[in-house]
Amino acid sequence: MITRRNVLRSLPVSAAAATARAEPVRQFRIGYQKNGILVVARQLRAIENRLRPLGVSVTWTEFSFGPPLLEALRLGSLDFGTVGDTPPIFAQAAHADLLYVAAVSSGSSSAAILLPTGSSLLTLADLKGKRVAFARGSAAHNLTVAALEKAGLTLSDIQPIQLAPADAAAAFTRGSVDAWTIWDPYYAIAEVQPGVRTLAKSSDITPQNSFYLSSRAYAQANASVIEAVIDELAKVASWSNAHRGEVAQLLADGTGVPLDAMQRAVARSTYVIGPMTGEIVRQQQQVADRFQRLGLIPTHVDIADITWRPTARHRHEVPRCSHDAPCLPASRWPASSATSRTPLPRRARQCGSASRRVSRSCSLQSRTAAWKRC
Repeated sequence: MITRRNVLRSLPVSAAAATARAEPVRQFRIGYQKNGILVVARQLRAIENRLRPLGVSVTWTEFSFGPPLLEALRLGSLDFGTVGDTPPIFAQAAHADLLYVAAVSSGSSSAAILLPTGSSLLTLADLKGKRVAFARGSAAHNLTVAALEKAGLTLSDIQPIQLAPADAAAAFTRGSVDAWTIWDPYYAIAEVQPGVRTLAKSSDITPQNSFYLSSRAYAQANASVIEAVIDELAKVASWSNAHRGEVAQLLADGTGVPLDAMQRAVARSTYVIGPMTGEIVRQQQQVADRFQRLGLIPTHVDIADITWRPTARHRHEVPRCSHDAPCLPASRWPASSATSRTPLPRRARQCGSASRRVSRSCSLQSRTAAWKRC
């Protein structure tokens, strides 16, 4: 059962503490949600292992959706997190000093507009006059607006019911709303309830990218940490595409979401992390312009203004592990032979052998040396 969390109450921060984060630090605080590569990396301790040579420890905080995560980032309670396309636009419009540091390009149908048991709606146009639930400032907000536009409607043509995911799930189950725009894993949980139907999938409506963000102060003072983390997450993403059975289990174990729901979510996901390309910036700018045009944000925002461009001088500082495998001890890799038909990459097997050769000593220095040789 997914419960709502008010994480910000447990993350008080003073202005002085937020300012202090501009200095190089020895801790990396990550905000994550109930799905995605960050959860996999957390379960495998890939980021911990990657940052240990830099003397940086890692802490994790779970959020139910993007807006409170970015609020924590703005307040200085986090250093890094991942959200959908809409939360950064609302945050930028509110003058949050954040940076896009990487992107997850759209290519999956991990969100949808769902209809409850007994609904007679058949098309997007049928949403006119109906109660549509979505989380304000979330990716579901943009998906709802884009779906209405596709049907020749606007938000004024429906009854927007703005609820956080857990509250929306309860309202949807009670039949208190006529439709619910939601993403995985909430989508995967709800879609198999008796009588529930999918009105439209995100891939049929509009491209929806996701993003990794950091505060400007943290990214500028700790560029080597940000680059190392993004590089490591890209390796975890590549591994995840080839080990979907293990990924579903890791996600279920790490979030408490039922395994069958995570298997559905993983099956329709594309795991890839890359830079903020010109095309992704252009797509995100279109989302921002849509929200300004509708009066949902008070002013124009320029996505390029808060897109991180790391300098080449930081790259020699980034510790390297395997070229194509996550930076984690062999003992933390899920077994490939029993649960996946895809073997570990050749370099990963080599690194695993090196790690096993030094595992008896259990010293951090020897394990790190083994991975660097890869």
